Amino acid sequence: KKEIKLMVLGRFIVIVSLITTIINATFAKDVEDLILYFDYEEEKGGIISDQSGRNYDGKINGNVKVTEDGERGNVAEFKANGFISLDVESIAEDDLPLNGMSVLAWFNVENAGDQAIFNARSADGTWLIHPEVRPAIYRWLLRSKAGTIFDMRAGKPTFGKWTHFAGTYQKGEGAVLYINGVEVGNMPGNQEISNNWDQGARVGLNIDDARPFKGKMDELNIWKRGLTQDEVKEIFKTGMKEFLAVQPNGKLASYWADIKN
Repeated sequence: KKEIKLMVLGRFIVIVSLITTIINATFAKDVEDLILYFDYEEEKGGIISDQSGRNYDGKINGNVKVTEDGERGNVAEFKANGFISLDVESIAEDDLPLNGMSVLAWFNVENAGDQAIFNARSADGTWLIHPEVRPAIYRWLLRSKAGTIFDMRAGKPTFGKWTHFAGTYQKGEGAVLYINGVEVGNMPGNQEISNNWDQGARVGLNIDDARPFKGKMDELNIWKRGLTQDEVKEIFKTGMKEFLAVQPNGKLASYWADIKN
């Protein structure tokens, strides 16, 4: 009987090990291209922690503060030209989007002109990316070294209400813009993105101090691939933390608990 129990236990350990390996491989594939994630749950000394696992923390400049919101918990509130800057020199070249890119964020803004969600600028002065909220439309744009890959202007903004923005692009497959999980526009595209961010990257204000974001932002996440429609919908419905399943540091969360149970 003892030998049988040991045999059963051994097989159980092997099965659990295989399941763990499969889960790690499956979910790691989902998150390996996540390059930046600000959930704004915590701010220390003017630094916003990057939850992607890559440690590309953001620095608060001016009037930005982490505040509690009744609907979404802690969020970043931008006022009076405040912004969050990234140390682009610390970003590994392999982490800069080239063949694809996605920018997602929740926001609640006032109707205050053109507002930058995130932007980056190359050494030659080229504006590489423009996810924006404008008075009448949303904008989603990417550029290559040769010029504009696409410049999408679609959807109708709703102000004073939480909205989910998701712009995706994959070379050869094109670009799509989703608002609250629903596709509002798409365009073709078959060029590599210029991955030179030498003049800087910011959240909430352009590099030339134009187009200030005025309102609240939550769950900004940036990927170096185009997310699928199903992924965008899942992130919109469940939130980033649930979508990731495997935490950015590589540890299993609820899935391992389910197996144990």
